[in-house]
Amino acid sequence: MGMNLDGAFSKKPRVQPEMNVTPLVDVVLVLLIIFMVLAPVMSKHFWVKLPPKDDKEEQLDQVNDPNKPVVLLVKEDGTYTVNKVEVPPEEIKRKLTRVFNARPDNMLYVDAEDEAQLGFIITGIDLARSAQAHPIVLLTKKMKD
Repeated sequence: MGMNLDGAFSKKPRVQPEMNVTPLVDVVLVLLIIFMVLAPVMSKHFWVKLPPKDDKEEQLDQVNDPNKPVVLLVKEDGTYTVNKVEVPPEEIKRKLTRVFNARPDNMLYVDAEDEAQLGFIITGIDLARSAQAHPIVLLTKKMKD
């Protein structure tokens, strides 16, 4: 800490503290050198393997016209189709969420073949509810294409 005796002619000299910035500059320069040395070492390359292209995603996007209703069809063998594109049960939630994100409403029509088991229909409705479908309308007559 340095001192400045300002009052040489005054009766009582006063001490004025001054900040010594030399240690601060030393620390900053050392940190700068460390970061300059480590910068080339820290840059790494990551190789990303993308999943194969899914043609059903494109089909679903093409069929997803905002003017047409979203229809979940339950077939008698337990398979599901969303707007005439077959979707495995484990992917229904993700596909419907994606379809609803592109629409102003989340209305879903559920249709089932005559011989479809009730369990498959209820499972399809539960999956649609988990995708935030509201309201869910059960069709009793065939829709016109």
